[in-house]
Amino acid sequence: MSLILFNKPFQVLCQFSREDARETLADYLDIPNIYPAGRLDADSEGLMLLTDDGRLQHQIAHPDHKEAKTYLVQLEGVADRASLDRLQAPIDLGDFTTKPCRATLIAEPDWLWPRNPPIRVRHDKPTSWVAITLEEGKNRQVRRMTAAVGLPTLRLVRSSIGPFSLATHPLMPGEWMEVPAAAVGSKG
Repeated sequence: MSLILFNKPFQVLCQFSREDARETLADYLDIPNIYPAGRLDADSEGLMLLTDDGRLQHQIAHPDHKEAKTYLVQLEGVADRASLDRLQAPIDLGDFTTKPCRATLIAEPDWLWPRNPPIRVRHDKPTSWVAITLEEGKNRQVRRMTAAVGLPTLRLVRSSIGPFSLATHPLMPGEWMEVPAAAVGSKG
């Protein structure tokens, strides 16, 4: 049984099958019979888990067993106490209401690689960074949450899933490593 940590680059599709001329996981991983345990949008970056074990994939991705995921989010605008409080409370996004989460104002991570292409810079619009930790993960949820509080997402990097993080398992975009599958579900 394999468990692969992969740092998904910006604009890479979370699938192995080809779609137009866009890059996919197949451009970075040549490991037979592995599948993503969860997804990241093409315009999001960061940590993904992949496995060749269907039960493990289900355990990681199923809503009843969701591993906590932390996202580092660059926002257009400055997050104040009120916006952080709103992010942490349930937010009605129309088709669902989010569960409470953790949202913390952070400094721009000094270990973070430059994005290619770079984030647009607007000198009249300050930016800020927050770390958001969810135990759910609906389609484009973080982006929709930040937009709902008036702070659009400029950059989104998933930095951790459960016990795995880019801090403890440093990987540059496009890099991967195999880790013990037994660590999934543990709290350490």
